[in-house]
Amino acid sequence: MVRLEKINPKNVWEVIDLKLRKDQKNFVCSNSVSIIQAYTAKETKCSAFPFAVYNDKKIVGFLMVCYNEGAFYEFYNEVPPKSLVNNYSICRIMIDKRYQGRGYGRQTLKLALDFVRTFPCGQAEYCEISYEPENTVAKALYRSFGFEENGEMDGDELVAVLKL
Repeated sequence: MVRLEKINPKNVWEVIDLKLRKDQKNFVCSNSVSIIQAYTAKETKCSAFPFAVYNDKKIVGFLMVCYNEGAFYEFYNEVPPKSLVNNYSICRIMIDKRYQGRGYGRQTLKLALDFVRTFPCGQAEYCEISYEPENTVAKALYRSFGFEENGEMDGDELVAVLKL
């Protein structure tokens, strides 16, 4: 059974040690950088929720959900994509290379959306996710959940949104 557990002192190192395949390294930021970003979000108007992804008792991945991720851009005096302002975003979703191809990514995305729909930071119109244009596996997964590209870019990544 796949479940989420908040990052804590007991699981943080195991999450940091999760690895992607070499051909995926340009698609997802490292878990350690993501956890640092979650911690530093406290200095902005962004709320970050980092989770370890478990299959029963074994950590198989990492997930981070944010609200108002656009606040990071404002902190650096940059203009964020509109879909990142006062909306939820799935900032990071990664499954360790040893556990890929078993449906954990799909189950993790479902759990992420279940969490978002509890509206922990209040109501929002959209949930946003972005991905590298060449990451066709991610694009197909996100599209199967109803995410649609909206024409925005987040750096070099395509932005897709899901109406909540």
